[in-house]
Formats: sequence, C-alpha cells, structure tokens
Amino acid sequence: MRHLKAFEDALAGIHGEGRYRVFVDLHRQRGRFPIATARFPDQDDEREITVWCSNDYLGMGQDETVIEAMHEAIDSFGAGSGGTRNISGTTRFHVDLEKELASLHNKTGALLFTSGYVANEATLSTLGKILPDLIIYSDALNHASMIEGIKRSGCERRIFRHNDVEHLRALMANDPADRPKLIAFESVYSMDGDFGPIAEICDLADEFDAITYLDEVHAVGMYGHEGAGVAQRDNVMDRVDIIEGTLAKAYGVMGGYIAGDLTMIDAIRSMASGFIFTTSTCPVMAAGALASVSKLRSAEGVRLRQIHQAKAAQLKQKMLDAGLPVMASESHIVPLLIGDPERCKALSDTLLFDFGIYVQPINYPTVPKGTERLRFTPSPVHSEEMMNDLVAALLAIWKQLGMETAQPAA
Repeated sequence: MRHLKAFEDALAGIHGEGRYRVFVDLHRQRGRFPIATARFPDQDDEREITVWCSNDYLGMGQDETVIEAMHEAIDSFGAGSGGTRNISGTTRFHVDLEKELASLHNKTGALLFTSGYVANEATLSTLGKILPDLIIYSDALNHASMIEGIKRSGCERRIFRHNDVEHLRALMANDPADRPKLIAFESVYSMDGDFGPIAEICDLADEFDAITYLDEVHAVGMYGHEGAGVAQRDNVMDRVDIIEGTLAKAYGVMGGYIAGDLTMIDAIRSMASGFIFTTSTCPVMAAGALASVSKLRSAEGVRLRQIHQAKAAQLKQKMLDAGLPVMASESHIVPLLIGDPERCKALSDTLLFDFGIYVQPINYPTVPKGTERLRFTPSPVHSEEMMNDLVAALLAIWKQLGMETAQPAA
C-alpha cells in the first residue's frame, strides 16, 4: 500500500508517547448498570466489570420507559428514517422531539442533529455565512466540535482564557463596535468539571450586542428543575440565544440539537450542510430520546438528579479522605490527576484486569500534556460498596507504582 510508512510512523509516535487508545469491548447488561461484561481479544471468556466512566450519567439508557418507547417505535416505524430531513426523513418523532426540546429550553424553535458534535460543527460554521464579518469569541477549553465549527465558519476568532471574563471583555472592547459578535462557551467543562460563568458572559453580550452560544451537553438532564441545564438552574436561560445539547449523555440515547429563536433556527436549518446532507436520526432513537427528556422533566427526574449529585459528592469525599489527588470539581465530574500518560494507562489497565473496574485514561489531545487523568462519572446506581472497592483498588495500585498520596484527611 502506498504511503503506508507514514501511517506506521504516526501510530509509532502515539505509542511512544503512551497515549495509544485501546477500546474495551463491552456488553452492557440491561437492568444491571453499571455492571457489564468485557471481552478481551486475547481471551476466550468474558469478565464482569463495573463501569465508572460512562456518559450515560443517570442510567437512562437502561430505563424501562425509554426502552419501551423504542420498542414501540421500531415495531411501528421500522429501523431507519429513509432519508434526509428534507427528503422523506422527517417523522412525527423528529417533529415531537424538537417541540419538546424547544419547550424544555423555553425557546420557540429547536433542531435535531445526528450527534452533539455535528450540532456544534454545523451550527457554528453556518453562522459565519448568515452573519457577514462575524467575530467569534471562544473559550480556550471549548470542545473540539466547537473549535472545528468555528474554524470552518471562516470568521475571525478570538480565544479568551478559560472562564476569564475580564480577558473576554478586553478582546471585545478592542474590536469595532459595529461588527457582529458571538460568544461560544460551555456550561460544564467535562474534563475539569467546572462551570462556565454564564450570567457574567451574558452581561458582556448585552454590553457589546453579542449573540451567546452555550454548549450544555454535559448539563442537560443533569441540572435545573426540569433538567434543562445550568442555565435553567441559574435562571439565565432566557438570556442565552442558542443552547446546544446532546441526547447521548444524561438522556442515554443518541443525537444532538440546538434550541433558540424559531427564525434563527429556521435559517440554520435551511443553510447548514451538516444538517441538510445527513440522513436523519433513526425514528427509534428519536422516540427513545423523547421519552427520556419527558421523564427527566418530571418529579422522577428531580429525584434522580438529587441522588446523582449526592453520589458524586460522596465519591469525591472518599477519594479526598484517602489522600488521592482529586482535581477541584464543582460538578458531577470526578477527575483524578495522574500527570503522566504511561502511569495513567498503567492505572487504568490494572484497575480493569486485576480489579474488574473500568475507567478510561484521559490523555493528550483531550487534555493538555502533563494533566493526564482518570475521569470518574458516578451514577445514581453506583453503591457505596462499589465506591469503597474503587478507592481500595486505587490505593493498592498507587502503592504498587510507587506514587505518593497526600496525608489522608482526619
């Protein structure tokens, strides 16, 4: 094969830096989350494990209401959608889900995409076509999908230091007042677990007449009295122009979306190539997502969110008490700083193979070099016994690798 050596060299470089990623072949067991079985290429048997890194934060991918809705949809509609949204691929589930999402965020319109990545990339790249001479201000830690969409927009872009509102202000003040502006940022930054300063950024948007674009993918379903996200929790949802979310994390299914003013949404729908030329989400996925969003808007959703926050706090405290280097995190994300890719992988491998505990190492380019970490996502159904087993396993491996812990808390 021509140029094969270039591919071999690229892989060798990744291996050499200790950041080659190995997929774990999982068999999720309906009704037993977070228990699963893992199959390894060099072994014939499957091993039962506990999953600690799923983005199915609330276990809704195992929820009976969601599964039943998907069964009914596939029995009624079949498997695929049959085309793009423009050409025979719009079903009542797509229409009803978009209405539900618009209502969730108290907006007049919403648009469904096949993933959160596509929603960000397609929307941000299209805004540059709609708003000539647009300047986009982007938080330094924004997700890769936002960065890619901003690059493809062709707009001038300014990168402000993470969550640094004063730096953002200085950048905006330095640009012509009459040019259109957009601020792109997140509500929960998934690798560090910190929150974006939504109200303060909205204040700047008011001052400089800028559009606000808020990525809530790690917050929808998780925060606010209906699960609409951090903006709802903080009572600033009406101040955000475009909210982007996912159906693949707290909602436990698949897909992404944006919500905002109907005219704005309609223009994006009519011009975004990532929407126009993609086969629409399978009706079964849309039906499951609709059931999940609806359930998490109810009292049951409130209960699940309360339990979930308590579990995350409990795990953080157990790790702190054990002297493990938990990174400061205000949200449900529990990141454990390792700071070295090879040790990070060694920890992950030993947890999996020796203790039946699965957590994926997070290395560059997902996080900066030197900040490699294990990222834990406890759910409402992770028990205290599971937490105790996890902390004990971590301490044993920590000692085995010659790593020091902090003085345990009193």
